[in-house]
Amino acid sequence: MTENKMGVMPVGKLIFTMSLPMILSMLIQALYNVVDSVFVSWINEESLTAVSMAFPIQNLMIAVAVGTGVGVNALLSRSLGEKNYNTANRAAENAVFLAVVSCLVFTILGTLTARIFFAVQTPDPQIVEYGTLYLRICSLGCVGIFIEITMERLLQATGRTFYTMITQGVGAVINIVLDPVLIFGLGPFPQMGIAGAAVATVTGQIVAGILAVFFNAACNHDIHLSLRGFRPDGHIILRIYSVGIPSIVMNSIGSVMTFGLNQIVGAFTATATAVLGIYFKFQSFVFMPIFGLNNGMVPIVAYNYGARKKERMVQAIRMCIIAAVLIMLAGLLVIQFFSAQILMLFKASENMLAIGVPALKIICISFLFAGFNVIVSSTLQALGHGFLSMVISIIRQLVVLLPVAYLLSLSGNLTLIWWSFPIAELVAFLLCIFYLRHLNQQVIQPLDAEN
Repeated sequence: MTENKMGVMPVGKLIFTMSLPMILSMLIQALYNVVDSVFVSWINEESLTAVSMAFPIQNLMIAVAVGTGVGVNALLSRSLGEKNYNTANRAAENAVFLAVVSCLVFTILGTLTARIFFAVQTPDPQIVEYGTLYLRICSLGCVGIFIEITMERLLQATGRTFYTMITQGVGAVINIVLDPVLIFGLGPFPQMGIAGAAVATVTGQIVAGILAVFFNAACNHDIHLSLRGFRPDGHIILRIYSVGIPSIVMNSIGSVMTFGLNQIVGAFTATATAVLGIYFKFQSFVFMPIFGLNNGMVPIVAYNYGARKKERMVQAIRMCIIAAVLIMLAGLLVIQFFSAQILMLFKASENMLAIGVPALKIICISFLFAGFNVIVSSTLQALGHGFLSMVISIIRQLVVLLPVAYLLSLSGNLTLIWWSFPIAELVAFLLCIFYLRHLNQQVIQPLDAEN
């Protein structure tokens, strides 16, 4: 069998060809997240606040799907690099099984606990009603996000990122088109309000998932999915989750952090919660190119580690760090100069502008360190050290960010709370430098002795 392009193509070209489709598709995804919130904000501020409060649960779904996908991606790419095609196939089959199980869990829990989740966050009955309706629909339709992400990871692991660009792009376009149609009742469709936003979201995800299944069946020739007579393989699942669980925990921490911050800033005013929600939506727009770069890099690093090609690994990591830092600097400049304009997209009141402009300008200082941190954390995952990535994430979000935010809130000055973001990212930056040096000494440099 001819060697996969990840082992032979020039590294710069390889990163470009694998990452660019992911960057474009993730930018489209981020755009629909922003557009979704923009349309919701046109209903009223309460609906925007409800969607902001729902974000931790939606993020938790994505965390489980993506974290499992990271484990599958690393195992599958490494197995292909080692020419172990049987393990690669088993990894893909068990990935589908884990996606189905995860979907069932979130469908049940999300529909049963939605009202309780919002009731503990706010006494406003309107926000509770909006949020409960929105989250229940997203939970009932979560099969789309789990199948989509799982199938896209299989395509990414074998270097076929072009197809993931198509699936994500189609899903995003469907969401963007359906948002105004279903929210405001255009044409023959009834006016559904916030329920329309949820239906548009899950519809786009389901269509994208169906497309991803088709592309794997028709175009992904490096793996062969056969669920006939399938039984879960405990050993394979353990190997997936040895990398995946730290990634799940790492991404899930974001849900805990967001929930905690909602409580801290919400004690000042509900508008601050809406501002935080706007930031997270716009943040995704800035970070998605990094994640696209990241998704292109992980299989490259994992494959070449399996093939014992040290120089290709190092070159890929170095190039991705430089690109990530430059992207984040661009995002920093945009937010610094256009924060008011960003908020006005969401029909910001004078009160929201007064809170939001300094919030965005302060928080985005964290971008100076964030690009480097994301790439280093993903490098740790790709080389089987997902636990260290988890440690960095826990310290950044739970040990530093939330406690610092709470302590700053005691001053009674809402603006001071936003400084918790750059402080936490700086701490993570220092940890990433330390772990990268450790990784280089213990994992990367010893490859020279093997060659």
